[in-house]
Amino acid sequence: MLELGVEVGRALAFAHAQGLVHRDVKPQNVLLNEEGLAKVTDFGIVRSLDAVGGQTETGTVLGTSHYIAPEQARGERVDAHTDVYSFGVVLYELLAGDVPYPGDSFLTVAMKHVNDPVPNVLEARPDTPLRLASLVERCMAKAPADRPVSMDDVVAELEAVRHELAGREDGDATMIVKPKPAPKRQRQRQRAPRKPFPIWPVLLGVLLLAGVIGAILLVNRGGDDPPAASDDPVQLQGATSFDPQPPGDGEEHSERVQDATDGDPATYWTTENYNTFFKPGVGLVLDAGEPRELSQIAITTDTPGFTAEIRAGNSPDGPFDTAVGQSRTVAESTTWDLDGAEAQYYVVWITDLDRTAHVNEVEAN
Repeated sequence: MLELGVEVGRALAFAHAQGLVHRDVKPQNVLLNEEGLAKVTDFGIVRSLDAVGGQTETGTVLGTSHYIAPEQARGERVDAHTDVYSFGVVLYELLAGDVPYPGDSFLTVAMKHVNDPVPNVLEARPDTPLRLASLVERCMAKAPADRPVSMDDVVAELEAVRHELAGREDGDATMIVKPKPAPKRQRQRQRAPRKPFPIWPVLLGVLLLAGVIGAILLVNRGGDDPPAASDDPVQLQGATSFDPQPPGDGEEHSERVQDATDGDPATYWTTENYNTFFKPGVGLVLDAGEPRELSQIAITTDTPGFTAEIRAGNSPDGPFDTAVGQSRTVAESTTWDLDGAEAQYYVVWITDLDRTAHVNEVEAN
């Protein structure tokens, strides 16, 4: 599937380089030759990138409704981003086995492309790599400006996914997704039958519990010692982004910070898209709810390879002068052992990246 996607993407990138928009990208217009190579055909409604508007002389909107981009359905100007959208729909269908917006009429389907949210391909195909699912979502963004910059960028992402999957086939993990716990009833059914046990462990447990309670009371009575780091999970919340001025503008997609703590690995907080990263860093600020001494912070990402560290502070606006997790190159799943500072706010401080960096999920204890 990825090999086919790369070949189709390269063909469309070549057309765009010649100043042409296909405007009808769909599986029916992809043919395989005798060598099994994909060929993009039917440039019957192709349009020059220099042309104004996306309609015919009579105002009829062209394109196949199951793959039509929102701006094309509205009869607005089309460009290379229009083909990126349709290509994203084709990728979705290849993965999910069905089009994202089924319907019985052109108008019904076209309006779904305009108004309905982008479906999550992971719901139909849970084994889809996060990076590929993210690419499909970005290609199908409603606004052209939110899609990948060019078809060349789409092809580069597909090739990166293909390379990672090839590494996985050789035995090296390329994606680590923490499985959700099974429902309580299911876990109970999976347990082995209980065996009788003597009463003395219960008595021992009671004595140990009494000792623990006594120790806690003694610590609380002293009142001067700082709380120890907890091994229990901490529910972090995305608070804001951190992009100090200058040279930053004070904001880095703050509207998406909650996507990094929503429990859904398909959503993510993202940095801006940088051709050259010229800042000391940008960050995702996380709220622990109260001052706490965390022992670990772990993140998952579908854009591995950027450099980050963990810093701490007592205000969501900074400063974050205390480095509690050393700088490292981030893999798809990365865990920092923290140095033990007590703070309410922690920032994933990104100091180097290639174009963009995503933080899909953050967990702590």
